[in-house]
Amino acid sequence: METGNLTVIKEFVLLGLSGLAEQQQFLSVLLLCMYLITISGNMLIILVVGFACHLHLPMYFFLSNLAFVDICFTSTTIPQMIVNILTDTQTISFVGCLSQLFFFISFVNMDSLLLCVMAYDRYVAICRPLHYTAIMNLHFCVQLVAGLWIVTYLHALLHALLMSHLYFCASNIHHFFCDLNPLLELSCSDISLNVMVIFTVGGLLALTPFICILISYGLIFSTILRITSTQGKQRAFSTCCCHLSVVVLFYGTACAVYFSPSSSFIPESNTLLAIMYTVVTPMLNPFIYSLRNSDMKRALQKMLCKSVHFQQ
Repeated sequence: METGNLTVIKEFVLLGLSGLAEQQQFLSVLLLCMYLITISGNMLIILVVGFACHLHLPMYFFLSNLAFVDICFTSTTIPQMIVNILTDTQTISFVGCLSQLFFFISFVNMDSLLLCVMAYDRYVAICRPLHYTAIMNLHFCVQLVAGLWIVTYLHALLHALLMSHLYFCASNIHHFFCDLNPLLELSCSDISLNVMVIFTVGGLLALTPFICILISYGLIFSTILRITSTQGKQRAFSTCCCHLSVVVLFYGTACAVYFSPSSSFIPESNTLLAIMYTVVTPMLNPFIYSLRNSDMKRALQKMLCKSVHFQQ
């Protein structure tokens, strides 16, 4: 194919939701409701943590950062999906596609790394309580989060730059947003370097936090089993199991999408898995990490009471 035929792609067509034409209105309402719940729940976490002085602890510092990332993570894809459904348009510009890819990769990696950091925070608090304040001090936490942001942005920039140098001979993306595998399927260029980066750098950033989470919670469970109080054991196990459920859902779907070879890529299953970790998981995080936390509940009630009193 001639070079002139390879450079005509100025925009892509997102076909991930085209098979649900009869449910477009219901789907748009459902996505909008889930998006509003995600934004409201995670914004509430940030406000409560900032409002309550007794929540100015490392665990809640990481939790507020996770809430912010979940807002950005969801906002990268869901508003575009809703606009496309309501306006009956499925196109996205080449620059817009690369921008969406960059921010999506950044936030999805930041989400997984923060889950890992939160697991490590719980490990130190439960397994090494006497050293907790010395290890998890504010200076260390701020530096840690800042370092994670730098790593995720550099990783996303690498993928975006590699993708920008590819030639595309088709414009139909069988997905509801610009993701790595669907875009590589459209390329007429050699994608061996892109695939290598996905399986090496991407694999390192995806699997390393997951392994660290498993190790942290394995040590936590061994410590909890030595707790004499039955009620204390049940409460601790319940909290850990909820966290691990989200971790398994998040990493399971992400690994299924990103670590499957392009030859076995199935658009329908990829779309379903992507919806799970782009929509459902961020929406559930406020309920799992905050609404079942007694300290967060008390802080929220106190903030609401002060708000009502101020209005009166």
